[in-house]
Amino acid sequence: MTETDAPQGDLTLRTLAMPRDVNVNGDIFGGWVLSQMDIAAGIVAGARARGRVATVAIDAMKFIRPVHVGDVLCIYARVDRVGRTSMAIALEAWVLRNRHGAREKVTEATFTFVAIDEDKRPREVPPQP
Repeated sequence: MTETDAPQGDLTLRTLAMPRDVNVNGDIFGGWVLSQMDIAAGIVAGARARGRVATVAIDAMKFIRPVHVGDVLCIYARVDRVGRTSMAIALEAWVLRNRHGAREKVTEATFTFVAIDEDKRPREVPPQP
């Protein structure tokens, strides 16, 4: 997959990069991008698990290009793999430069989630409806 391909997955989260989110270099802090990706992955994982989930791993996080103030960050997510209690969510972060400019892929990763019950213990991921 290259950064010129079309986004893979469903548009799950869309937000504007703000001045309060910059690092010392003036670019958007990588931790902010990671946080947005975790939120998007949690939405998808929770829907697939039909209930509560917890992030257990972030695999293969790759920062491709910086995010700038004024960029619209668009997170695309899809369920990549489902195990007995866990699932892998593939994510791509793309930006619209200056809110309406060219679309560029900036980050990609795979997040692993585990389905949990009311006691915060792993539970089985239900089959697809």
